[in-house]
Amino acid sequence: MDLTAAEKKASYEKIKAYVLKKLGLKASNRYIAQVKRKCGIIYAWYNTRRMQQNG
Repeated sequence: MDLTAAEKKASYEKIKAYVLKKLGLKASNRYIAQVKRKCGIIYAWYNTRRMQQNG
């Protein structure tokens, strides 16, 4: 799944507002995090940060 820069930087609040507007559902932070993990968005950031810290 290819994502634009804007999609990668979407905040949880923006995602919640989008889901509420489009689907009429309230998305929890936990669910958003699960979807980001499934798509590889969170791991990419985490791995990069961990690599920088380990130098």
